[in-house]
Amino acid sequence: MNNRNRKAAPLALLAVASLLLAGCGSAAGAGGHGSHGAGHGSSEGSSHSSPGPASANAPSEASLMVCGGQVKGNLVKILKLDAEPSTSDNWANSTYDCTYQLEDGDLAVSVQEAADQASALKYFDAMQALAVDATPIKGLASLGFPAYETPSGSVVFQKDSMILHVDASDLPAAFGPDKVTPTAFAYQVATIILACWTEHT
Repeated sequence: MNNRNRKAAPLALLAVASLLLAGCGSAAGAGGHGSHGAGHGSSEGSSHSSPGPASANAPSEASLMVCGGQVKGNLVKILKLDAEPSTSDNWANSTYDCTYQLEDGDLAVSVQEAADQASALKYFDAMQALAVDATPIKGLASLGFPAYETPSGSVVFQKDSMILHVDASDLPAAFGPDKVTPTAFAYQVATIILACWTEHT
């Protein structure tokens, strides 16, 4: 429990920093939904309060934001990149996958769109039960949403009828200019995306 409390404070500070950094304009389309999607984990999306309607044939505007220019721009700032990272994306089975191809490995982001909030929460609970060494994110660090993280580098949030899964497990143990863990980096990316969603609610 003491370890969890020590961890919560840095995560809360990361959340505040990420939310301040993340200025999200209109959602950027993710280009053609190619066959090179991330396929890492699942996420539920298309909330009743999310921008853009969900469709069986296309991801919602909220889902498209995870692969959009505003998130890319924030990654450039955080990682001090010379250019926006390349991405590949895919839409299948109500899940939108986006893979950021970074120099040190792939960052996989997915959003699964559920029919409603209750369905999303049920799916989130099942994901958490199956995840290896999952730890709930609590207090300020959770931003008021059901959330958990894994030591391998995954962070999952459930918001409205969406489940956001950021998987940084392919990245080095000390990543980026600040040499953070993959889990800490995944958390930072997740809070940037949540800021985009909140701004466009």
